[in-house]
Amino acid sequence: MPIWTLIVWLVIGAVAGYLASRIMGTPGPYGLVGDIVLGIVGGIVGGWILGLLGVSGDGGIIGSLITAVIGAMILLWLIRTLMPGKKM
Repeated sequence: MPIWTLIVWLVIGAVAGYLASRIMGTPGPYGLVGDIVLGIVGGIVGGWILGLLGVSGDGGIIGSLITAVIGAMILLWLIRTLMPGKKM
């Protein structure tokens, strides 16, 4: 994998994780590493779910960002649902 691809993944992951945590109203920041992990895993989950729904295609960087934000929001919702006592 070229270094440029890795940098793009990290930037999209960070932005998607940050946006998803703000949209979902999570208390407190996760930090840069937490946002990157949330965004990258969210991108994988979002791509899988949107693929199941038949919504896929080459959306470029903006499409990847939207997919990652949707997936990260789903992950945050799942965490809140499965661990109601945790502050997330």
